[in-house]
Amino acid sequence: MIRFQKTDSSNTDFIELVKLLNKDLAISDGEDHEFYNQYNGIDAIKHAVVAYNNNSPIACGALKEYDKVTVEIKRMYTLPITRGKGIATKVLSELECWAHQLGYKRCILETGKKQPKAIALYKKTGYNIIPNYDQYAGVDNSVCFEKLLA
Repeated sequence: MIRFQKTDSSNTDFIELVKLLNKDLAISDGEDHEFYNQYNGIDAIKHAVVAYNNNSPIACGALKEYDKVTVEIKRMYTLPITRGKGIATKVLSELECWAHQLGYKRCILETGKKQPKAIALYKKTGYNIIPNYDQYAGVDNSVCFEKLLA
């Protein structure tokens, strides 16, 4: 049975999953990895979700305040062995619900064009492509999304 734990970036399971995410991204992003990695620190993350299957951590995601009405979805990751089972969709839904409970009205995020499964996930779950924001403006490999929260 899958359960979700709300936590923060000090959670050791979250930290270990993010390490695995960074290893995957270093491979898929190639020479672009260092650029993206500089924006993916977890020290300031106050809201993270870890998914567990029988007490084993299998997926994660996080929220980072962007402005008073917007959060940025960060550090989405699912263990390769558990992919394709809808777990990332559930983690994303947990994050969106939490963001709404915290009073946010909108989620934004960035992913890379070299992450087609992530792009498909965000499109499938109601995210719309927006112009690249902030540090991603003008970055050809980046795709930015937003979703308004109900």
